[in-house]
Amino acid sequence: MLRRLALPALVALPILSACTTMHGGGPVPVATGQIARANGTVLGAASITQSANGLAITVNVAGMAPGAYGIHVHAVGRCDGPNFTTAGPHWNPSMRQHGRLNPQGSHHGDLPNLVVGADGIGRLNATLAGALTGEGGLLDMDGASLIIHARPDDELTDPTGNSGDRQACAVFTPH
Repeated sequence: MLRRLALPALVALPILSACTTMHGGGPVPVATGQIARANGTVLGAASITQSANGLAITVNVAGMAPGAYGIHVHAVGRCDGPNFTTAGPHWNPSMRQHGRLNPQGSHHGDLPNLVVGADGIGRLNATLAGALTGEGGLLDMDGASLIIHARPDDELTDPTGNSGDRQACAVFTPH
């Protein structure tokens, strides 16, 4: 059973989700996912589009506590609760260490922190290196997912940036 968001978040969520699906002639997402907590509470949506520089990812959430959260693309397209370990490790086809600031890094799935404002709304737009398909591609046989963690990512510490427990997950569904 999905839990409903509080009214302000419920009103904002369709607007935020529409940003990932209305294209106005722009790039069409090749994969999308609904971000939810283990209890079924829907927080938002994520989408991936192919860009000239790699894979453009857009994340929109509502109804979260203000703050910064580690967020990563994971190697397996599963989001089984309660702790989403079925999503596997970060997407890392180049077998590097974690962290956008790590001289040994970074994973392909490492993203900047998701910042949620006082209004409970967070947005992230970033570009990932890598390909959608083929060897090491994001949308391989076992798919891919997105995880939001409990704490900010320090962008340095291997393997997860000390970002804490997995709090929400989305499975990317190809289009």
